[in-house]
Amino acid sequence: MTFDDFIPSGWTAADLFFVLAWAATFMAVVAIWVPLLDKQPNGRRAVAIRQRRTDLLAEAKAPKRRGLGKSGLGFAKRVVQRLELLGSDQAEVAQRKMLQAGFRSKDAVVLFLFMKVAMPVVLAILSAALLYGTNLYPIPPITKLAVCIGLTLIGFYAPEVFAKNAADKRKQALSKSMPDAMDLLVICVEAGLNLDSALVRVAREIRIGNPELADELELTSVELGFLPDRRDALRNLEMRTDLPAVTALVGTLAQAEKYGTPLAQSLRVLAAEMRTERLMKAEEKAAKLPATLTVPMVIFIMPSLFIVLIGPGILRTLDGLGNL
Repeated sequence: MTFDDFIPSGWTAADLFFVLAWAATFMAVVAIWVPLLDKQPNGRRAVAIRQRRTDLLAEAKAPKRRGLGKSGLGFAKRVVQRLELLGSDQAEVAQRKMLQAGFRSKDAVVLFLFMKVAMPVVLAILSAALLYGTNLYPIPPITKLAVCIGLTLIGFYAPEVFAKNAADKRKQALSKSMPDAMDLLVICVEAGLNLDSALVRVAREIRIGNPELADELELTSVELGFLPDRRDALRNLEMRTDLPAVTALVGTLAQAEKYGTPLAQSLRVLAAEMRTERLMKAEEKAAKLPATLTVPMVIFIMPSLFIVLIGPGILRTLDGLGNL
């Protein structure tokens, strides 16, 4: 198979090269001319960026429902609105607790307030009906009263305990990934990215390992572009996480935003401090390990060891005393 087989009949090599050169020139002209036809490329780009930010904001603030639909929360909303709890100071405290626990929806606040109101009443009515209405448990009256009061207090503090446990678990998960996120943030800032783009990039990289911290960074990036004061977005991040490491990070970012200090150098120092703090915590846990293992060793290992070492001697002594 030669080169002449690819040339149409009646054509020469010069004709083929001329056609190819003309086609390449035409495509180059089209590639240059078509973008010039768009008279507002910056406007379309700005619209695309605003749409992306809107999608990120809606995704980040979307409520995470777990089997609760609007019909299931209708009664709770009516009760909370009837008692006018949403406009009180307790609603702000409850919203802060829900944010720290990872629940950003208003339905979570409504459900929390409803449970704080409903659980004591329900447990008090059930305990009173069970203890005073029936004779299944013949106990003294003072004991019945103490049981009713105790169950009522349990129903009042149960939502608080649940929210605190969820917040503590989330804080622990966030604190584990903060040094790694700080290292990535330093790399992104030193590479030339601004703060918004650096937060989005870091969130994308750590999403598999720690989705909680990735969600917080993405939401902070969205709020930095939406809120009129960028420091409000940083304060919201501090309020949602309630971590000393995040407080230090927010202070560094706010200082860089206000005074224009070098951000990369400050973040590098902060990242080194976080790594040192994580190493000190690991060393502290390792130092506590011998004292922690003392009780299991005394309870489970030492009796077995004594039986193995002293048991044969005791058996031989008993056999010798039996022969006497």
